[in-house]
Amino acid sequence: MTFATRKLGEILAANNWLSADSLAEALEAQERHGGRIGDILLRSGAVSEDQLARALSIQWDLPYVEALPPRLGGRWVKKLPIGFAKHHHLLPLEEMEDGTTLVAIADTMLGDPLNDLVAVLGPIRLAVAPPNLILHGLNTAYDQASGTAEEVMESMDGEPMFTGLLDEPVDLLDATDEAPIIRLVNSVLFQAVKERASDVHFEPYEREFAVRYRIDGVLYNVLTPPRRLQASITSRIKLMAHMNIAERRLPQDGRIGLRMAGRDIDVRVSSIPTVHGERLVLRMLEKGAMNLELRTQGFSDAQLQTMNQILALPHGVVLVTGPTGAGKTTTLYGAISQINSPDRNILTIEDPIEYQLKGIGQVQVNPKIDLTFASGLRSILRQDPDVILVGEIRDGETAEITVQAALTGHLVFSTLHTNDAASAITRLVDMGVEPFLISSSVSAILAQRLVRRICPECRTAYQPTQAEAARLGLTDGQHTFYHGTGCGECARTGYRGRLGLYEILVMDEGLRSLVLTQPDATSIREYARTHGVHFLREDGAHKVLAGMTTTEEVLRVCQEEAG
Repeated sequence: MTFATRKLGEILAANNWLSADSLAEALEAQERHGGRIGDILLRSGAVSEDQLARALSIQWDLPYVEALPPRLGGRWVKKLPIGFAKHHHLLPLEEMEDGTTLVAIADTMLGDPLNDLVAVLGPIRLAVAPPNLILHGLNTAYDQASGTAEEVMESMDGEPMFTGLLDEPVDLLDATDEAPIIRLVNSVLFQAVKERASDVHFEPYEREFAVRYRIDGVLYNVLTPPRRLQASITSRIKLMAHMNIAERRLPQDGRIGLRMAGRDIDVRVSSIPTVHGERLVLRMLEKGAMNLELRTQGFSDAQLQTMNQILALPHGVVLVTGPTGAGKTTTLYGAISQINSPDRNILTIEDPIEYQLKGIGQVQVNPKIDLTFASGLRSILRQDPDVILVGEIRDGETAEITVQAALTGHLVFSTLHTNDAASAITRLVDMGVEPFLISSSVSAILAQRLVRRICPECRTAYQPTQAEAARLGLTDGQHTFYHGTGCGECARTGYRGRLGLYEILVMDEGLRSLVLTQPDATSIREYARTHGVHFLREDGAHKVLAGMTTTEEVLRVCQEEAG
């Protein structure tokens, strides 16, 4: 590396990256408090990391790294500890033809760490890159090189089993603990995040101990550790979740905070005792990863227009129905996020709070202290709300208060566990809500299901048989369907991601009059059909024709309509 002949401040000023006044202030601060001029300029916000890195490359006559190469990693990943590389901002980029390794650095005055790097990698060449680019490259390289849980388990034969407590959230890529059980659990969690698993199951049986991932709503077997590891794995997870490892007879709940490659993961842990030992299910929630836009959730243009009209209502009850895991909470979050504004007071009561929403007051149900949906909703009504979200209507008391809140001028969102939109009305009647109150307060009912989305990388068109088309209610003409053939992007499943199927029932005057006669669900469905409502299976058929999902997926979640 050549000796620097120009001052850093002069280079920044000469390239119009730094004003003369800012440079003078930084030099004055350096004279008073000491320190390096580059650090002072960064802290004050006078220059960006990118501008400082460019200036350093000019000062030391080194190449500047504009973008990372398409493939990172290699033998150096096994040799170079990620903690060392992150601390000193060192990123090996590629092996050169002359046998040297090109290394990106953010600090040109490293000294000893560069000598240590030479001892590990051999001869090196230097280039300059911003710290954020180097950290992104390190996370990518170590992520790609990380071993699977199967590889970790295979390396454990004959190793001692012991556990430790993980008090603080830690980036799994930085984890250096070599205890075999800790490495195995870390690998299982790491792989779960990498493969977009929403849940991780640890299931004990008589002769085996199974680990399964739920990906896009479907469970897959991923690992079968020896039965002898069950107690150690269970104890490790319970310690991480701050649960009582001595209590094996009662259900418990806990939480783990993790970071993986800079991503924050909230893990909710549930344990229940079974005849063969404790069964654990871990719900994986990535903070900040939830896309709440209704358009991205699967709503068509016509459905979005209807939803926008519903969300513009000043008051009334909007119900979302469907079984557990149908995406009801995501839809509600998307709805209230769309109407969230500084001039509105939006409050929610949930069990549990899935994601924290900015600018919205969220209350967690806690039956231990008698904070139920009903009692919490009463308290929320004294908080001057404009919009209320009730996580679920579970009983007549909550239903009654929800209806009264709508009648007193509030827009209320909630969920019900019914198969379709029509059944929600009869369910409220069964709970003891008078039909005239339902007619006056309920504005719209949305029923939904989640189906897997065809992987865009391996999507292939085909001509369905008449029988297959007929199962979706398509009896006329030729149609083109699509399916995924399986590729590396979708783990050979043919699917990647999910989208919703929807039926939206808006309460018009005719339906309000019908509700007063206490009709059954069949009569309500017949009214909806004659007034142009598209039911779940019909919406599914449209999305099959659009190449978004498959016949099998639609029929899997709409079996009650398929007969």
